[in-house]
Amino acid sequence: MIVLGSTGSIGVNTLNIARKFALNIDVLVAGTNIELLNKQIEEFKPSKVVISRKEDIHKVNHTNVSFGEDSILRAIEESPAKTVVNALVGFLGLRPTLKAIECDKKIALANKESLVVAGKFIDQRKLSPIDSEHFALWYLLQDKKISSMTITASGGSFRDYPLEKLKDVSIKEALNHPNWSMGNKITIDSATMTNKMFELMEAAWLFDIRKLDAIIETRSLIHGLVNFEDGSSTAHIANASMQLPIAYAILGKCDEQVLQPVDLLKVGSLEFKQIDKERYPIWEVKDTILNNLDLGVVLNAANEVAVSKFLNSKIGFLDVSKISLEALEKFSYVKPNSIDDIFEIDKEVRSYYDS
Repeated sequence: MIVLGSTGSIGVNTLNIARKFALNIDVLVAGTNIELLNKQIEEFKPSKVVISRKEDIHKVNHTNVSFGEDSILRAIEESPAKTVVNALVGFLGLRPTLKAIECDKKIALANKESLVVAGKFIDQRKLSPIDSEHFALWYLLQDKKISSMTITASGGSFRDYPLEKLKDVSIKEALNHPNWSMGNKITIDSATMTNKMFELMEAAWLFDIRKLDAIIETRSLIHGLVNFEDGSSTAHIANASMQLPIAYAILGKCDEQVLQPVDLLKVGSLEFKQIDKERYPIWEVKDTILNNLDLGVVLNAANEVAVSKFLNSKIGFLDVSKISLEALEKFSYVKPNSIDDIFEIDKEVRSYYDS
């Protein structure tokens, strides 16, 4: 298979699954963590490697190395691999998703932005989401009438912070997730709850449903609930690891143990909280966005710019959500009619906020 984003947490877990099930890796695509990439090259022996920067090529221990987006797209097109794991972060992942669909490859999709910004132009028949929440909802589906679906959130770095202190939090504090270690952008998105908004939009496209919500479950053991018309609900409980969704996305099914089962006696109790709009201002527009999924491209572009500014100490933490909310109001008129429109709207929103 082709692994896009091999040195990130999803990529590393994908290679753990590849190792466990003796799967062949044809292409590795990575960013700037060349040291880890070289270890992956040594173990998995891909036929091709793509990195983000030309100046790093000489550091890579491989004879077939290229760089940049065009090289990623060419690698997808030329590789005989039938599966693409897209674990790239942000809007950068959209073109590779579209290219993999065009090449009739199976896509294990961790790049949620692909669906968030362009869900209505993406053929989902060859797509399996690598997200514990969407995996959970898929796992719970039965041939019964569904009333609604609920996904869970950890609450992010500031779920227990005093509200009055949020305006002064540091980048280091924002990157200190209570439950696990992730990349910088997704950790900030988790803290603002934008990540959960993206996941609701993904679920809307994947399951063709708009009655969606999220709640905070502080232990991150319940990942999703399906609520049926008869008044009953089913919950998916599993230890927090991406390896189970990855295994199913790549293999289609998995008949051997991937995770340690949850011991409910050791867990003892679970805690649930409502997502508070004061703490997570983006939640004010949840229903607006679910009723107009075209706004995904606006939210994503504004959020990517805002998160980058925060991580570069140009704005405060609360300004991240403020910029996103302002953008959703300013660009509320958008109606993309083609994939080209998506790229144009993305460009327009970024240029407005990137000054």
